[in-house]
Amino acid sequence: MGAALGAHPWAYPMLEVVHIVGIALLLGNLVLLEARVWGLASDVPVAPLARLSLGLAVAGFGLCAVSGLLMFSTQPMELLANRMFTVKVALMMLAACNAGWFHARRSLERQDFGARASLLLSTVLWLLVITCGRWIGYW
Repeated sequence: MGAALGAHPWAYPMLEVVHIVGIALLLGNLVLLEARVWGLASDVPVAPLARLSLGLAVAGFGLCAVSGLLMFSTQPMELLANRMFTVKVALMMLAACNAGWFHARRSLERQDFGARASLLLSTVLWLLVITCGRWIGYW
């Protein structure tokens, strides 16, 4: 698959575009939900907003996962040897654990300090994932 992506001059750059769109959907919708849980737009009901924003965030993650795996297939050994790549993957695993904890404790129903802290941690983790992703080429 990696060789096929390298055969066309537009293939890899288009994967990067898909990856960026996925990042925008993921992070933008998480920040939207976080803002609501932190008290902004308190007249907007949390449940329907969460259904919409989390659905779009999951779609964004799906785009990132597919495009990221395809980009990984072009140079797996180099990426596995890259410290920023391994840090990025570790941060994604932490973000997944945080999301699991958030939903397992029913944080959207509680909207307490734990929910707010978990959402803030999620945003910070995803910003660090993006930062590591950008640093991969320079490390």
